[in-house]
Amino acid sequence: MLIEYYILIGIIALASFAASAKLQSKFSYYSKVHLRNGMSGAEIAQKMLNDNGIYDVKVISTPGRLTDHYNPADRTVNLSEAVYNQRNAAAAAVAAHEVGHAVQHATAYNMLKLRSQLVPVVSVASGMSQWLVIGGLILGAASGLGFGFYIAVAGLVLMGLATLFSFITLPVEYDASNRALAWLKNKNMLTPQEYDGAADSLKWAARTYLVAAIGALASLIFWALQVFGGSRD
Repeated sequence: MLIEYYILIGIIALASFAASAKLQSKFSYYSKVHLRNGMSGAEIAQKMLNDNGIYDVKVISTPGRLTDHYNPADRTVNLSEAVYNQRNAAAAAVAAHEVGHAVQHATAYNMLKLRSQLVPVVSVASGMSQWLVIGGLILGAASGLGFGFYIAVAGLVLMGLATLFSFITLPVEYDASNRALAWLKNKNMLTPQEYDGAADSLKWAARTYLVAAIGALASLIFWALQVFGGSRD
């Protein structure tokens, strides 16, 4: 059982590594495409906020690389140091994308609200679901589909919630990118070459979320087969 699982995890890890490496490569490449308008990522973010009538969100710098995120709790657009300060197509894409989440928040985008509601549950579920399933299978093998079986099912439910979270994240991320690219284009913020670079950067960023969602689903299916497939011999 565990051998097959490790093989599955290995395949998923390789796919995730490949997508992340490609994203890093794209970000580095488009970081060399300097913006003709000379605006930094922070300035891009602030202008997009203003253009959308959002004045209660702060744009701040956060340490690290590709650590950019929007925090709905304190209403901040957190840009990594490179994105915050640099003036290139990659920085413009990431900054506008994170503001896209702020726009979602301001307009009460349903999928973002649903994802936010799941965060407390998923923070617990992701850490213990697999151990509940494995522990339940061990107990189930010893006691013949008794208490252990129900523990395993409880673990699957939590794992299912984490998987659902991964798939809900997809439309949230794609929508934020679409909002970002639409704004960049409609406001003529970028030249055609710069815009193509921004679009390509966001495309690869989205694919990292897609790989994560597929990996979560594959893991859920694998453990569901172990619980319900009679492989407790």
